[in-house]
Amino acid sequence: MTPLFLTESELATLTGRKLKSRQIEWLRAAAIPFRVSATGHPVVTRGAIEGRKDEAAAPQRWTPRVVGAR
Repeated sequence: MTPLFLTESELATLTGRKLKSRQIEWLRAAAIPFRVSATGHPVVTRGAIEGRKDEAAAPQRWTPRVVGAR
């Protein structure tokens, strides 16, 4: 079974960077969707790299409504 997320080694190979801050810079520049873990490391789904249509779409952000705002 293939893991859902890229490993640290695969992420370093993909980005050509070892530092997490540089990996994040590269992922942003390449427009590859990712999240940042609690440890500050980028987390990339395998589907985002393999080109799966449902994974490649940018995630929707939830925005709270301000109470009383119109």
